[in-house]
Amino acid sequence: MNATNVGYLVHLAFIVGAALFVVGLHLMNSPATARTGNRVSATGMIIAVAAEIAFVAEGQVGIGNWLIIAGGLLVGGGLGLRMARTVAMTQMPQLVSLFNAVGGGAAALLAISDFIALDGLRVLAGGAPGLDGWRSLFILADVIVGSVTFTGSLIASAKLMGLIRGRPILIPFGRIVSWFVVVCGLSVSIVLILAGMGIVTYDVNVLYLLLAVALTCALVFGMLMVLPIGGADMPVVISLLNAFTGTAVSMAGFVVGNVMLIVAGALVGASGAILTRLMATAMNRSIGNILVGGFGAAEGTQAAFTSEDGSVREVSVDDAAIQLAYASKVIIVPGYGLAVAQAQHGVRELADLLEARGIEVSYAIHPVAGRMPGHMNVLLAEANVPYPQLREMEEINPEFERTDVALVVGANDVTNPAARADRSSPIFGMPILDVDKARSIIVMKRSMGRGYAGIDNPLYLNPKTGMYFADAKKGLQQLVAAVKAL
Repeated sequence: MNATNVGYLVHLAFIVGAALFVVGLHLMNSPATARTGNRVSATGMIIAVAAEIAFVAEGQVGIGNWLIIAGGLLVGGGLGLRMARTVAMTQMPQLVSLFNAVGGGAAALLAISDFIALDGLRVLAGGAPGLDGWRSLFILADVIVGSVTFTGSLIASAKLMGLIRGRPILIPFGRIVSWFVVVCGLSVSIVLILAGMGIVTYDVNVLYLLLAVALTCALVFGMLMVLPIGGADMPVVISLLNAFTGTAVSMAGFVVGNVMLIVAGALVGASGAILTRLMATAMNRSIGNILVGGFGAAEGTQAAFTSEDGSVREVSVDDAAIQLAYASKVIIVPGYGLAVAQAQHGVRELADLLEARGIEVSYAIHPVAGRMPGHMNVLLAEANVPYPQLREMEEINPEFERTDVALVVGANDVTNPAARADRSSPIFGMPILDVDKARSIIVMKRSMGRGYAGIDNPLYLNPKTGMYFADAKKGLQQLVAAVKAL
């Protein structure tokens, strides 16, 4: 088969793969078809990789390149398989951040490699233009966006892992440094783009130095962008960095002329951007405000609870069990504490037990509960909780007033009434679950510790609230046993 025919088949395979990506993404709209969507998308990727390998084989590359390709497939495939089998749901947010870092870093390296292979945009010491300005623009955009994503995602992952303090880290003169880095990086990038168009002429070594400056500025800005961000903004940051990764991959596709990378990157970038916007809206915050950072930095500025504010009422497992067993309607509010304790199966067992007694049970899902978008949905789906019972915030909030018992398991910031009433609170204006409107409230927590935003929750002082202090998994097991005994 001649090279022309192989090229046609490869492009046809890319189109098929891209179509499967679109279909797979559509199927992920519903938890009922999400697994099928994953398989369809994976099939598209297999087709794309096979087509690219066939294209490389037609070019008759050397054995050294084949060793690199095979090594990359084995190492990457092996690590991916191991992570898929061993990662816990509580580790998914940091894993997604690492994937973002890998995607952005790989895209940036690809652009740098193309730059070097073209001998510094082939502007040459003699000044003859070797590229058009568009390709040099894509190369620079890929390097910058990919590098920002790389360091930003690593910082986000380290915060989620606890390797770096989760609260906002404010660097002295950080904004001034950030602006300096941005201006410097953009200035150098403009010079490189003009060089790519042949408008200005530099020695090739100077071009390499300018690229190194642009790369350094992007890496530093990625760190400076994420370090001041903390608290409940982290799910939005992960989604935003995911959008950056898609954009970098799409740019890489333009750099190397690969339609598959362009389509896949555009899908990831667009879906990540849409999700980021939806989540920011759900928190009543602008994306610009999130990027400025500092959410949760006010820890310590809000006064701690005092005896004048009210008192905490603790309930025993038997008291909680009686309230639940003799209720007509119960809403369960899952949070990150449930995820940490891996208590999703326990909450499902409790719900089944209550339903067997004729009690209506549903789950209230806040858009940013947990540490990443959809965290609670995936966690509860793993325990085979019926999807119709998972109710989004806008749908479930009007029902709290008609609810006998609201059982909060490990959720903090998303149930904090200060978001509605306290203008001095860092989360003021953020839509929350109206748990405080239920007739009775049971909060299951290990302690009176603050949530990820680092602020107190007045819900715990509400006279209707009973605090059941226990680890979520152990506490639910005790609660199930107590309900069975009634």
